[in-house]
Amino acid sequence: MAIKTRFTELVGVEHPVVQGGMQWVGRAELVAAVANAGGLGFITALTQPNPDALRAEIERCRKLTDKPFGVNLTILPAINPPPYAEYRKAIIESGVKIVETAGNKPQEHVDDFKANGVIVVHKCTSVRHALSAERMGVDAISIDGFECAGHPGEDDVPGLILIPAAADKVKVPMIASGGFGDARGLVAALALGAEGINMGTRFMCTKESPIHENVKRQIVENDERATDLIFRTMHNTSRVARNDISRQVVELERSGAKFEDVRELVAGTRGRVVYETGDPDHGIWSAGQVQGLIHDIPTCAELISRIVTEAEAIIKGRLARFVV
Repeated sequence: MAIKTRFTELVGVEHPVVQGGMQWVGRAELVAAVANAGGLGFITALTQPNPDALRAEIERCRKLTDKPFGVNLTILPAINPPPYAEYRKAIIESGVKIVETAGNKPQEHVDDFKANGVIVVHKCTSVRHALSAERMGVDAISIDGFECAGHPGEDDVPGLILIPAAADKVKVPMIASGGFGDARGLVAALALGAEGINMGTRFMCTKESPIHENVKRQIVENDERATDLIFRTMHNTSRVARNDISRQVVELERSGAKFEDVRELVAGTRGRVVYETGDPDHGIWSAGQVQGLIHDIPTCAELISRIVTEAEAIIKGRLARFVV
């Protein structure tokens, strides 16, 4: 038995399990390991310092797998925005056929990708944004609940409500993000109307994940309460692993701090150092509430195989017993 959905058919993969884009984490070795295990992995474009480096990373991934993989392009407001159009051009010219977009108003990117035969999966945190992306012409939606790492939006709607609410209205295939890490999550997502799951934190905690072992062990040790929501007062909420820095940021926000007051604490370069040197308190780093369900550091092949095998057992065994 295999779990075949509209999403696996759309992107040409064996299992409805996706490793989404993650800054500093979505590199060739992880993406290729996910692909070789039958899932869909995404290289994170903006982890690469420039579009040429992205071209090289895509080529490095191709040397490690002959299976489908994609690239994530996240469009965020910035004082000095990266050259998004040049990154997009690198993706298209490299022959990548699946892209995950996220962030603000991706219309020009969607148009260009679609004109070049690229499948676009857009990640969003609300039903209204999902429907807007569908009108833009995206091929699939990744709907991201409040439990997720990174940006959960400002509506605070958890997956148990958000996924079926979106499934009621979205017509294109949809995968569920935020809070997924095991077979139970996959079965639940399918029951709620999704056609697969997208996992970030769970894939951070695998053998092939290119981050320091100390950070992986910290994720295993953390429970579901070990996250903080920062930038709440700035209406740019972000869920991160709880540490010395996140606590400081939360306290500063409570006392009325503006972004300028916390800029040095939350600098992305400090988060990168966490992943490289293994000091979990050096900077801000993303992790979801799913930490409470992560108890080991498997290979991607072991993880995906376990999730799919156990999901099949739940569907055919435990759930089937309830129907009399």
